[in-house]
Amino acid sequence: MEHLHNNHNHNHEHINSENEKKTLIVIIFTLITMIAEIFFGIISNSMALLADGCHMGTHAFALTIAFLAYVFIEKIQDCKNCEIVSEKISAFAGYTSSLFLLLTAFWIIYESFDRIFHPLKISFNEAIFVAIIGLIVNFVCIFIMEFGNKHENEDYNFKAAYFHILTDALTSILAIVALIAGKYFGLFFLDYVMGFVGGALILRWSVGLIKDTSKILLDVKMLK
Repeated sequence: MEHLHNNHNHNHEHINSENEKKTLIVIIFTLITMIAEIFFGIISNSMALLADGCHMGTHAFALTIAFLAYVFIEKIQDCKNCEIVSEKISAFAGYTSSLFLLLTAFWIIYESFDRIFHPLKISFNEAIFVAIIGLIVNFVCIFIMEFGNKHENEDYNFKAAYFHILTDALTSILAIVALIAGKYFGLFFLDYVMGFVGGALILRWSVGLIKDTSKILLDVKMLK
């Protein structure tokens, strides 16, 4: 029995180590893309692109929390009841990142609402180009995190980081749709409409994550 327990702990530590490496790689990709999208979002006056860049910024922050959680878990891997403590740390990391994601959702919705009354000219070519690059980076990050993923391990920290990337890919698609519609069909209003849609998606996802991680932190397993 002790041998099986040791093997389980070793397997758990190996999975954490692999997820930690994946998270660090994705952080680097995310930060580079975030800087590009925010910069070009500002100079091109695209709310959709700026919102996507800021959204990616929250992901970079959340991924950093996830990475630091793995580092801390590795430091205490020999502690008593380590598996329980690790689960709590993972849940707390996800809970913290979801709070920042919630604030970002409100900011995006507010900025999109402001653009209704104070519209700005959009440089569509630059904005579309950078948005497509951002989407490609998202797909690369999804592949990195999905490759070799051990689904039998309930890693809430990794799950939170993974869904951050998925959500960002969705907002990137919304930004591209809005920019193309504005450039070729004159549907300029879709830029801030997609900002609303993206903000709503982030809001819904963040609330869901808060609920899920709260169950772990409060030891409420069957709360609906």
